[in-house]
Amino acid sequence: MDNRKDTGNIGENIATKYLEDLGYNIVERNFRCKLGEIDIIAQEKDEIVFVEVKTRKILSYGDPADSVNEPKQKHIYKAAEYYLAIKDKLDQFTRIDVIEVYLDNIGHKINHIKKAIIDRTI
Repeated sequence: MDNRKDTGNIGENIATKYLEDLGYNIVERNFRCKLGEIDIIAQEKDEIVFVEVKTRKILSYGDPADSVNEPKQKHIYKAAEYYLAIKDKLDQFTRIDVIEVYLDNIGHKINHIKKAIIDRTI
């Protein structure tokens, strides 16, 4: 595996544990369809939460969430819509979050951005 993929996997594992520690139920990881990919799908109380995880070791490319640009947001939103349709959950409350994971030599830091992507009739 290449270093970027390793870094991404580490970040997703950290984010998964973080969500579980907060009481979220992890429903699925790395959901893929022709419309896009969703890193983590979780349940928090009565809400389905679609989570995009962005991990960085260095910030020379900006904050991790900066890479969730408009085209990426559209893919996530469309994949989330598809997931809800195939699971017959279109009537569920949902939101899309971004979790930033910052890695350094002594550990990690997490920034959880709730409702990071809002339905803008994309």
